[in-house]
Amino acid sequence: MSAHHWHESGPADSPVRRLPPGLKLLVALGVILLLVSLPRSLFWLSAIVAAFLLLVAGLGRIPFSALFKRMLMLEPLVLGVTILTLLQPDGWRTFLFLFIRTNLCLLASVLLAGTTTFTEMLAVLKWLHMPWLFVTTLTLMHRYLFVLADESERMRRARASRTLTPGRRFQWQMLSSVVGQMFVRASERAERIYHAMCARGWK
Repeated sequence: MSAHHWHESGPADSPVRRLPPGLKLLVALGVILLLVSLPRSLFWLSAIVAAFLLLVAGLGRIPFSALFKRMLMLEPLVLGVTILTLLQPDGWRTFLFLFIRTNLCLLASVLLAGTTTFTEMLAVLKWLHMPWLFVTTLTLMHRYLFVLADESERMRRARASRTLTPGRRFQWQMLSSVVGQMFVRASERAERIYHAMCARGWK
């Protein structure tokens, strides 16, 4: 199974995939809380956690190439959190400790998303009696995120087909223009959707 297939078709059928979503969420939160509260004197426990997460990835039939790409996309966030520790005395030890711990937390989150559908996560949130408005906002955000992504791709292709100017600088200018227009269109579409929902009795 390719990385593209994992992204488009959702979690593949696997023993981990068939586990109850609430149990997977509980385990992921437990792993993250364990890593966050892990003292430096017990740093060796992170190797056991890493082995457990890799085992889950294998049982979940998640392609390691796709897993690596997703982790790589989140790496700037990890570096933004940890790189300032290098300015402290003996900061490389703290940097290494936080870098590994933060990456393992992100890996647990990526594995949860890779073995659980968004609909199942919403059902767990409802079962936990999370605020109704919060769950509804997440549902709408997930629904229209793909619509906005498709719209931005169409705008990018349309603008690129009408311009023949090469150069990276022009590409950045085109991207900023598309982002600005996308913001305006998204605001207008959100307003129309809100009024349509209110007309149908949504409060």
